[in-house]
Amino acid sequence: MGVFTSSNVAFMLQGLFNTIVISAASIVLSIAFGTLLALAKSYCHGRWSWLRWLVTAYIELFRCTPNLLWILIFRFTVQGDNILVSILTFTVFTSAVMAEIVRGGLNALPKGQFEAAQSQGFGFVDTMRLIVLPQAFKMIVPALFSQCTTVIKDTSYLRGIDVHEFMRNSAVVMGQASTLPQILLLYGFVLLTYFVLNFAISLAVRAYQRRNAAA
Repeated sequence: MGVFTSSNVAFMLQGLFNTIVISAASIVLSIAFGTLLALAKSYCHGRWSWLRWLVTAYIELFRCTPNLLWILIFRFTVQGDNILVSILTFTVFTSAVMAEIVRGGLNALPKGQFEAAQSQGFGFVDTMRLIVLPQAFKMIVPALFSQCTTVIKDTSYLRGIDVHEFMRNSAVVMGQASTLPQILLLYGFVLLTYFVLNFAISLAVRAYQRRNAAA
């Protein structure tokens, strides 16, 4: 009996759906939270210096430790739905990486942008919202999308804590395989699925870069 039955395929696709949900939610939340962290690290001075040092400590802690470690820590310390806890874990970890990416974009902007905004009467919030962040994000799109592919691939770590994501569900189906061709076909299916997801992101980045170059 083949392993690619309708029930097995549906089971693996349910895992793929969970992988996409975890990845997409984590990426969106990480970009939002990471942007706040980047702003705090870049612009909190004077009496707000304590916040900059706190954010710096947060970023360095998560950037210098493995994601798998935090997946295990959150698994045994946070109670709740596995999908939501997984999103929280990836958001907390990935936000530190996103913060450094956004900060790189902020640092790449010429200081004249800030001076021009101040001369026109813009406050800090309006300067960030209308002038600085749009330009910074335009510059860091490739790096952001690269991190997106990392998040998608890293969700496979969740298999170790029995979250029903794509790799875990595929491994369950793998247990039904009895011949080498079946095993190779399943591994090929998993490989192709991850490749298609991440290559689609790569194509989107290339298209974006070509459009910007043409403009």
